[in-house]
Order: sequence, then structure tokens, then C-alpha cells
Amino acid sequence: MHLEFEQPIVELESKLADMKELARESDVDVSDAIKKLEDKISKLKKETFLNLTRWQRVQLSRHPERPYTLDYIYELSEDFVELFGDRVVKDDKAMVGGFANIDDQTFMIIGQQKGRNTKQRQMRNFGMANPDGYRKALRLMKLAEKFNKPIITLIDTPGAYPGIEAEERGQGEAIARNLKEMMTLKVPVICIIIGEGASGGALGIAIGDRVFMMENSWYSVISPENCSTILWRTWDYKEQAAEALKLTASDMLKNNLIDGIIKEPLGGAHTDLKTSSLELKKAIFKALKELEKLSVEKRIEQRIDKFCAMGAFTG
Repeated sequence: MHLEFEQPIVELESKLADMKELARESDVDVSDAIKKLEDKISKLKKETFLNLTRWQRVQLSRHPERPYTLDYIYELSEDFVELFGDRVVKDDKAMVGGFANIDDQTFMIIGQQKGRNTKQRQMRNFGMANPDGYRKALRLMKLAEKFNKPIITLIDTPGAYPGIEAEERGQGEAIARNLKEMMTLKVPVICIIIGEGASGGALGIAIGDRVFMMENSWYSVISPENCSTILWRTWDYKEQAAEALKLTASDMLKNNLIDGIIKEPLGGAHTDLKTSSLELKKAIFKALKELEKLSVEKRIEQRIDKFCAMGAFTG
């Protein structure tokens, strides 16, 4: 599947494939034409992906082939041990987590998980966790704290599940409790928005010492579509809403709401999972090295100060 703004690139790549096929099947020398077309494609890719609008980055964050939480976990670790259940109601498949070794360092990794096909999407509830998912996440965080293991959270959700049953089981309370408890966790906490970071559904596992965003992810109190619906009573203004929300990684960094941006391969993380995972790992270990130099008390103090300073201003 290709996004609308990728179509000119796709058409040129199709022409390139035809040209290479022609070269294989005949004695015609088209090497010069192939080289020119390859250069043209390379130039067009750079122009396209280095100048994406905010709405186009939102689209890229939702690309059906984009890596999800488990893709990164299995790419980075060969011995992930997934843990299940919130010990209250059930196991929420939209939230996954467990212990994983990365370069001989044990982490507790927790994140929202989406599905690739219709059956998986239904099982994972489109990455929208119920209260059970947030209680499960907190249980795993407390387990990591007990064994003194750093925590990594990977955020990728269109929001917490808004159904009646979720509200009946205390959706708001579960997220609020996570916010409170994550503020004072004694172990290092590194949070990374890998795709969509919408509203309290994202924030429920995004309170950390370091918060990073993948280059083509977004983070906001509301999605562009829902913002458009509220303001204009239609989704037709989602592009304008995305611009107004300033929800991209560069916007978040400029406003001091995150600590850094993790680069993606040209074209998006889905084009090269290995490179994307390597960049993710570099950011994690660099942050961990900095955080381990701090005492527990200092780390917690800085974490609290970080979030208390957001939105503050002096007149």
C-alpha cells in the first residue's frame, strides 16, 4: 500500500523496474537512462520526505506496514518473555509487555500493540487499551521496580478505548493512577512514541525521565480528525487541524515537550526495520547511561519537575 503523496515516487519506481526488465531481456544498453531515473527517484524521495506536511506525517505514522511494538521488541531482543494479565479482570491484548534482554541489559518493555489484518486488529482492539491494559502496564512497571530493571514504554495508540464498559471499569482512574505512580518509580523510565500518541491513552504510559519521538510519529491531546469534527462538525478540515495542533516530533521538541527525535530511514520506519531499531537502541542506551549517573531521588525530582514545567509561563 502506498500513500497519496508517495504516488509520483511509485510511478517512477515502476518505470525503473520496467527499464531494468527491458535491459535483462534484450541487448539494448539503457544503463545511462537507468542511472538518470535512479537519480531522479532519489532526488524526489528527498524532496518529498524532507518536506512533509504535518498531516502527511500523521498518515505516515499510520502506515499499515509501519513497525509496531512487538516488531521492535523481537528485532532488538531474542529472549523476550511476555507477561499477561492485570490480576483484576483480564489480559488486555492492546497492551503488551514483559522482560527482554538487549545487549546483555534486562529491560521491562511495555507498549500498545496494533494488528496487521482484520482479525488481529479486533483482537488488539486497534491499539486502544481498556482499564485492564493500563493496570497491567502498571503491574509490570512495579515488577520492574522490584527487580531494579529500567523500563521502556513504546507508545502507539489512537487513544484509550472510549467504550461504555471501559468507563464502567474505571478508565479515567486507571490512567490517572498510572500518571501518579510513574512519577515516582525508582528505576529509569524511557518513553518513545513510535507511531500515534493520542490523548490520555498515550500519556498513560508516557511519564518518563526521557521522552523521545520517532521522526514520523505524532503526539497530541486529540487526533486531527476528532479536532476537525469538534470545531467544524466534519472531518474535512483534518489537514488544517493537524497544522494548528502542531503535533509532529519537531513541534514537540521546539516546545520542550520531548527530549529528542529518533531519526527514521528516508521513506519511514517501515522501509527499514533494522535501521529504525538500531536508532531506537542507540537512543535508549544513551539515555540510560545518563540516567544511571543520577541518584534515585534526583531522578524522581527531575522527572516531576519536567512534567510540572509543561505549559507553565510567566506573564
